[in-house]
Parts: sequence; structure tokens; C-alpha cells
Amino acid sequence: MKAIISVLGGDRPGIIAEISGCLYRHNLNILDITQTILSGYFTMVMMVDLAGMNVSYAEMTAALNELGEKLGLEIRMQRSEIFDAMHRL
Repeated sequence: MKAIISVLGGDRPGIIAEISGCLYRHNLNILDITQTILSGYFTMVMMVDLAGMNVSYAEMTAALNELGEKLGLEIRMQRSEIFDAMHRL
């Protein structure tokens, strides 16, 4: 199973390291990643593989929410099939 993780917030050093570290600790694999800075705002979208995840989906979502609060970012994770259905024309 795959998921899309989106990140938005003020830019600062260490954002990618903090988020990728969290994913590593919970055994998620980053399959694809794109990030940019838009007028001082950090934006990132990742596709991750959940197959080896060592916590439940709800626990992973909670861990990302907690990290987002700590870093002052909005971090969202959606299962890829839900993301695809929402964005199908």
C-alpha cells in the first residue's frame, strides 16, 4: 500500500531531515519526493510505501501530526487510492 504525504509551512533548515527521520523510525520507504520553496514557504510532496510500516496507519498519522506541530508545519498523509479518487477528473 502507498500513501501521499504533503508538507507545507515556513522554510527553515532541517525539515527534510526531521520528516525523513520520522518515516525511517516507522519503516516507511520514500518512493518519490519533490520539494520547493514558494515565497518563503516550504512545500513537499512524497509518495511512500507503507508495506513495512511498524505502526498502525492511525499511529503514523498521529506521529506526523505531532511532528508537524513541533516544526510549525502542516503534514498530511492520505492513502494513495483515496488521493487518486479525489483527484480523478
